[in-house]
Amino acid sequence: MLCQRCKKNPAVVNYFEKVNGNKFEYHLCAFCYADLYGEHNNKANNSVWAGFFSAPSPRKKVCPVCRTTLADFERTGLLGCASCYDVFKEELIPSILRIQGKVEHIGKVGKNMDELGLHRQLRGLKEQLENALRVKNFKEADRLNRQINAIKKTLHGGGNGQNI
Repeated sequence: MLCQRCKKNPAVVNYFEKVNGNKFEYHLCAFCYADLYGEHNNKANNSVWAGFFSAPSPRKKVCPVCRTTLADFERTGLLGCASCYDVFKEELIPSILRIQGKVEHIGKVGKNMDELGLHRQLRGLKEQLENALRVKNFKEADRLNRQINAIKKTLHGGGNGQNI
């Protein structure tokens, strides 16, 4: 059976509904399904489609976009597309927890994070130094200048930065 939308590809999503004695059929190919629903995998679309279809057995789940099955994932450890993450969410969470320790991605602090912080601090100290010189507060300007030199030494001279 061909997709009712594009009329080119075979339909992989078939939905039948009976309303007031009238039977309605919907048939979509993987591309049209992805265009209509797969790219917008939000809770609203998922809950609408979840209401249409009875939950398949966990071992027979198939991604409607790329046709990857749960058995394919278990055999290779690879998913076929971004929609697979939504389709196989329940099965992926234990693996992700085992490997990552949590299911939220927080990000990674780079090796240069300390250096970036020092550059920001240096910029702020330079602004404070200009303000201190503008109001002729030379004692504060001297203290700020020593801090700036200590940070520069840490950044460029390889010091340990404990003079800050």
